[in-house]
This record gives sequence, structure tokens and C-alpha cells, in this order.
Amino acid sequence: MDLLKSLFVSASGLKAQNGRMRIIAENIANSDSTGRTPDQDPYRRKIPTFQNYFDKEIGGDVVELGKVVEDRSPFELKYEPGHPAADANGYVRQPNVNTLIETVDMREAQRSYEANLNVVEATRRMVQRTIDILRG
Repeated sequence: MDLLKSLFVSASGLKAQNGRMRIIAENIANSDSTGRTPDQDPYRRKIPTFQNYFDKEIGGDVVELGKVVEDRSPFELKYEPGHPAADANGYVRQPNVNTLIETVDMREAQRSYEANLNVVEATRRMVQRTIDILRG
């Protein structure tokens, strides 16, 4: 039944966006996590990727969370001479996490999650109407 296929596809989207939101939450939570010593790197932002594959069982493409890659952009320096991670000049390397970008990414993930959820709900209603018609 094609309606069930749409449920599987939407469910894969829900799962992928849930994983994306988890990674974004980790980035936000660690946006102030510096190294403990001058030679230790601070937290490095993670970037979720997605990949699609053909699911033979349902006969369609589905999405899944792909590799999580590290953002290789440079760390910012902040002058904090008393910090344990400060270098000889008093600078501490800060995580390469921009909370504004993470917030926008979270909003986009939320909207995609909601869109997939709407498909699930619409499909459920259609299945229920079909069952009601067959009973009646």
C-alpha cells in the first residue's frame, strides 16, 4: 500500500532531523567549552550530513543521518590571561561555534521535522478514512 510507504519515508525524515537536532544541541551546549591547557583544542563544531538510499522493501528513497563531520574553521582567540588554557600571550582559543548559526539551523531542522510529522498525520487520517469507508 502506497500510504504505508509514505509513512516509512516520513519516519526516516523524522529520525534524520531528530539526529540533526541532537548534534545542534551538542554544539550549543559546548559553545563555551575551551581546552583545559594551552595546547588542548577547544570544542570543535560538528556538522550533520544526510544521505539517501533506495529501500528495496518499500520501493523508494529514504533519508538517514550520514557522517558527522567536524567544522574545520579556525578558532577565535579571546584575551583571558588568568584562564588555565591561556597561551604565553594570554589568549584562549574559543570553540568555533556560532550560536546564531546553530539557532537558525535548529529552526530549519524543526520545520523539516514538523513537515514530516504533518505527512505522517495526513497519511494516518487517509488510512483511517479508508478503513471507515470499508466498514460502512
